Amino acid sequence: MRNSIPFLLAVALTACGQPETPKQADVPTVEELAADPALLKVLRQQCKTDRARLGDVLCNRVAEATRRRFYGDGSTPHTSPKEPPKF
Repeated sequence: MRNSIPFLLAVALTACGQPETPKQADVPTVEELAADPALLKVLRQQCKTDRARLGDVLCNRVAEATRRRFYGDGSTPHTSPKEPPKF
């Protein structure tokens, strides 16, 4: 009886561990996603419809890749037009 209590405690603590998540190696990097617009489009749609199945790691990388494709690398400064706009 005395030997079984520590064993049961160890089993209970092991069962309360972190839930399994997709491995980081299985998830493409932001650079890979930004380089492949077709894959990015498919994954964006899947993240919209089924984020729970895909996971936050992948959907956050998809969002970051979309942002990078939209804004670029950020090295281009804003230049104002020489003539003011005519309304």
